[in-house]
Amino acid sequence: MFKGSIPALITTFTEDGKVDGDTFQKFVDWQIREGSHGVVPVGTTGESPTLTHEEHKQVVELCVQATDGRVPVIAGAGSNNTVEAIGLIQHAEKVGADGALVVTPYYNKPSQAGLYAHYKAIHDASNLPIIIYNIPGRSVVDMSTDTMAELFALPRIVGVKDATGDLDRCASQRAAMGPDFIQLSGEDATALGFNALGGVGCISVTANVAPKLCSQFQEAMLAGDYKTALSLQDKLLPLHRAMFMETSPAPAKFACSLLGIGSDAVRLPLLPATEGARSVIASVIHELGLEQADLG
Repeated sequence: MFKGSIPALITTFTEDGKVDGDTFQKFVDWQIREGSHGVVPVGTTGESPTLTHEEHKQVVELCVQATDGRVPVIAGAGSNNTVEAIGLIQHAEKVGADGALVVTPYYNKPSQAGLYAHYKAIHDASNLPIIIYNIPGRSVVDMSTDTMAELFALPRIVGVKDATGDLDRCASQRAAMGPDFIQLSGEDATALGFNALGGVGCISVTANVAPKLCSQFQEAMLAGDYKTALSLQDKLLPLHRAMFMETSPAPAKFACSLLGIGSDAVRLPLLPATEGARSVIASVIHELGLEQADLG
């Protein structure tokens, strides 16, 4: 169910910083028409840390409505508070999401046993398939392959979004859990290598801006057409780099604003992209020939 190009959606804001639900739903529809194979609302790129719980739930509902069953919705449902994460996944299930992306608990620094207990509690409270989100660069804790294998023994722990940046993880996780464990890259720039080692897709920041190219890239990888995939990777690499020139999602939101998708507003403590970054991003958008988004 979960494979290919899956954008980690930005949350569109009005100029005064409120959730822009109308633009967001048009954006989701555009993503699907451009070929995205699934969508992830309210992940890191969706600014989940600075959305209220009510806004978080609102964005998931808006996303489910806009997709209308055309592609899977993997709702962000992570927290460093297990009870809050349970509430988020139960809401996502209630409104019709197809899965949940659950980040490793940040700040608390739980042990591997604590990580297992956290995910098992969330698993036991919902019927949704769960994708583990392992991103030690942001959450500090790093889930081991052994802990992941223990969790995969549970029926609804189905895969991982791996944002470690360590390609050996993909190979090690495949060796430990086999090909049925869904491995999705969390890093655009290394997605080609990740897929070559057993990954089946990418939860992507760049796909917010270039969904058609990212979809074509992932489809080439899934077909084993590495020559085409490498050509597309070469084309997309400057955009991958630009998306992380400054703290994400500020670059992605500015790039989207150039395509007519909402404003570039982000919430404090993040700031909009600087003038230097804007110049580079605008140049990359121009070089790729990306056109204004048809939001209908």
